[in-house]
This record gives sequence, C-alpha cells and structure tokens, in this order.
Amino acid sequence: MKFSLDLPRETLSVPVIRRILGDTLRGLGVSDACVADILVAISEACTNVVQHADSTSRYEVTVGIDDGQCVLKVVDRGQGFGGETEKDVHPDSESGRGIKIMKALVDDVSFDSRPDSGTVVYLQKRLSWKEESPIRLHQPELLKTAG
Repeated sequence: MKFSLDLPRETLSVPVIRRILGDTLRGLGVSDACVADILVAISEACTNVVQHADSTSRYEVTVGIDDGQCVLKVVDRGQGFGGETEKDVHPDSESGRGIKIMKALVDDVSFDSRPDSGTVVYLQKRLSWKEESPIRLHQPELLKTAG
C-alpha cells in the first residue's frame, strides 16, 4: 500500500497527516503503541517543515506499507540545511529535540538535504500487530503485501 499527500506548509496540515495515517494504520490492525510511535515521529518531521522550510509553500508526505514495514518520506523544497542534524539541546528545551525524538521512536531515520533544493526525511518502522488484527486473523497471506 502506498499513498502520498501534497500539503500546504501550515500548522493545520500536521493533524491532517496524523489523522489519515493513524486511521490507515489502525484500520490495518497495527498495534496502538506502534501507531503512536509513528504518529509522533511523522508529526515531528512535518512540524520541522512547517517551522523551518521558509522558501516553500507546500510539502509532500509519502507513506508506504509493505513487508511488515512502514516507510515514510517527508519532502520539502525549502533551503535545506547544513551537515549537522543534531545539536546538543537541553532536555527541558521547548525546541530542537525533534530529531532525537524521531530516532527514539522509529527504527531508522535519515536525511537528504541540499542547499536551495530542499530536504527529504526518511522514517522507517517495523510494524507490530494487534492480536485481533483483520490481517492476522482472516488473511495471513496478506501480511506480506499489506504490512
């Protein structure tokens, strides 16, 4: 399964992606804890675009669910950023913790950022399933193709 959303670089776009992605994952029977981790990670990535990608008015989120993995890609056409993606941030700080949060919640986080070309954030997480998952209970053969 794969879908993509083209979103305005506005604060209100973050709950939109959370709702669509959360409903999709819950509908497939992904465990609540796994859904929560993914939603916080994607919120952090999208919030970074909204707050920092000043030279673009839109961004794109692509979601792929395949072979028990959820792969997310957040693409902006902003100014990009320099080499360092993590800074020493005090744990009580109001900002600057997003990348560390993403890394704590998903299995893999990577960035491709180029000055004046934008940034791509890749997030990947192995899915865990509810025992009563429709995929798990009724069609185990779909686990390979639906996650």
